[in-house]
Amino acid sequence: MKSRTKAVTDTAHGSTATATTHCDDLAKALEAFRDHGPLIERWGTELARRLGAGARLLVAGNGGSAAQAQHLTAELVGRYRDDRPPFSAVALHADTSSTTAIANDYGVQEVFARQTAAHGRPGDVLLLLSTSGASANLLAAADRAHRLGMTVWALTGRAPNPLQLGADDALCVDAPLGATVQELHLVAVHMLCEAFDQAVDRGEADHWTADTGADDRADADADTGDGPGGGGERRAEAERVARGRRGLDGRPDAGGGPGADGRPGVDGRPGTDGRPGADGKPGVVGRLVGRARTVGRAAPGAPAAPRKGHT
Repeated sequence: MKSRTKAVTDTAHGSTATATTHCDDLAKALEAFRDHGPLIERWGTELARRLGAGARLLVAGNGGSAAQAQHLTAELVGRYRDDRPPFSAVALHADTSSTTAIANDYGVQEVFARQTAAHGRPGDVLLLLSTSGASANLLAAADRAHRLGMTVWALTGRAPNPLQLGADDALCVDAPLGATVQELHLVAVHMLCEAFDQAVDRGEADHWTADTGADDRADADADTGDGPGGGGERRAEAERVARGRRGLDGRPDAGGGPGADGRPGVDGRPGTDGRPGADGKPGVVGRLVGRARTVGRAAPGAPAAPRKGHT
């Protein structure tokens, strides 16, 4: 009986030792992780400036890293601690319909690359999370982002790794286990949000496209002629009208070309809304609709075109 009790006790001590070993590994890795503080602060400041200027953050990861990616975007669109304006951040895996359709039609490797091509613009930031730094679909997304003129940041495990080498900037966690790397990625996410909010408080993100006073400032710009869409542009448009070009109301110009509302000009040319001109010819939309009706139609007796593999 005593030997059995001793065996159970030893087993319990073994489980406790394993749990504390995990904590010890995390604590050791966290000490080295502290050195990444300046990099995370720089990322937070740069991100505040870009998102404040109207750029967007795209984030992607697989498995647990996908959860970390969505955690980050939730903090930016919602809030981290104190109330502030929302900022544009998208977790690419979260659109399950797009993700599964792309995986089915183009392969798993294109899951994030194709969404990056759809949503990314020059000046946007793509943040990729991977404990291994070797996920093919993240590497493909990094390549696509660079082609679009985006900036690529990476949160990875130990360096060197392919994703680190393929990114513009990378934070590589020096830990032997993927679980420890992932835990420190969450620390990095929270530190990034903290740095981001501090940058917002300092006014780094002040921009008419990013805060709740955007409409008021846009109206003020329109009155003074300053800023996008202001009076200066309206005066320039008035000068163009005086030279016989299209007016602000979209009516046909003096040169006879179609107006912005698509109505035919005085020379009878069709407008862009597809209404026929004075000569009876169909407009642009009418021609496109007519062409679309014939595209893909098989000739009499020809086999039907194959359908897509999903609905």
